[in-house]
Amino acid sequence: MHNARNITAPTDSSHPAGLPTATVRTRVTVPLRFGDGYAVTADLVTFHSLADGQEHVAVILGPSDFDRTPLVRLHCECLTGDVFGSARCDCGPQLREAVERIAATGGVLLYLRQEGRGIGLYNKLDAYALQDQGLDTYEANAALGLPEDARDYTAAAQMLAALGISELDLLSNNPDKAGQLRRLGVAVRDRVPTGVFTTPHNVRYLHTKAARTQHTLPLRELTAD
Repeated sequence: MHNARNITAPTDSSHPAGLPTATVRTRVTVPLRFGDGYAVTADLVTFHSLADGQEHVAVILGPSDFDRTPLVRLHCECLTGDVFGSARCDCGPQLREAVERIAATGGVLLYLRQEGRGIGLYNKLDAYALQDQGLDTYEANAALGLPEDARDYTAAAQMLAALGISELDLLSNNPDKAGQLRRLGVAVRDRVPTGVFTTPHNVRYLHTKAARTQHTLPLRELTAD
């Protein structure tokens, strides 16, 4: 049984795929409230010794005890979408949805400081400018001499190990997240798609993710032919 509120670090030194050991630094309870009025109480957990040195945070949500595999989302930071409500992506709605869905059953949202698929905020905005000239999101990264997707989930696997989670259901449309976690020794039992959050400004972006990197996004624009 996995415990959503009272997770403790493993007592042995064995970690998935020989990962360096990360340990819990601080755990604090924080009431969360979203712009639409939805509110929930979460435990925020920080860590020592994460592989990339970033300040990633685990958001533990849901019942104190539950008898099912925890639902986990790896949510990569998106200042424009998560904070400012940008309609050019689906990140803000995905974050809002994930918190409620995880809270309903118990699990963890890992908030990972990997803005712009790992290229950083300034580079992401530079890529937006190129997208305004006709490039898609991956072409824009390449034109800047950057990887299409620079994200690495080693730290996420460390965080899960520090929380005592070795098996999970992954809330994600992105097959690469599940693939990387499995290669890092985390048992992903099931990949659960998020909702599809389209706006007039992000349809091309979502279409590109589905076509180029096989995100599970059943857009009508993809199935109309």
